[in-house]
Amino acid sequence: MSGKTFFYKGVRVNAFGIPISILDSGSKKSYIKKDGRKRTFYHINFKSEYGRNSPKNLIVMYDIPHEKKKERDWFRRQLKNFHYIMIQKSVWVGPSPLPKDFVEYVKLVGLKDKLKTFKLDSSYNGKGDGI
Repeated sequence: MSGKTFFYKGVRVNAFGIPISILDSGSKKSYIKKDGRKRTFYHINFKSEYGRNSPKNLIVMYDIPHEKKKERDWFRRQLKNFHYIMIQKSVWVGPSPLPKDFVEYVKLVGLKDKLKTFKLDSSYNGKGDGI
């Protein structure tokens, strides 16, 4: 296939806007699994024993590189499931402690060294102190 290809809504199309897979149905796109990533990784969800109104006394800060974007997005979804609130893009506050099975899984997938947790003396209420 020659010529420039374009993308429309995530699908590769030719200059006329026709999806390339329709034109070239004989070729199959190969989906190569990245090293160390399992397909089932993206379907694992953890539950928290704390409710939405539980005191938020744990700060989680992380710096997960762009190469692990799927893991980073999964981690953010899990923090939302645990009723954490985003203070900044990679700084979240919520109830403590994090579930043990979740922490073990984070170690297993290699994200443990990418995050830090800090226990707060008093609960975070979301309002500034006027400082």
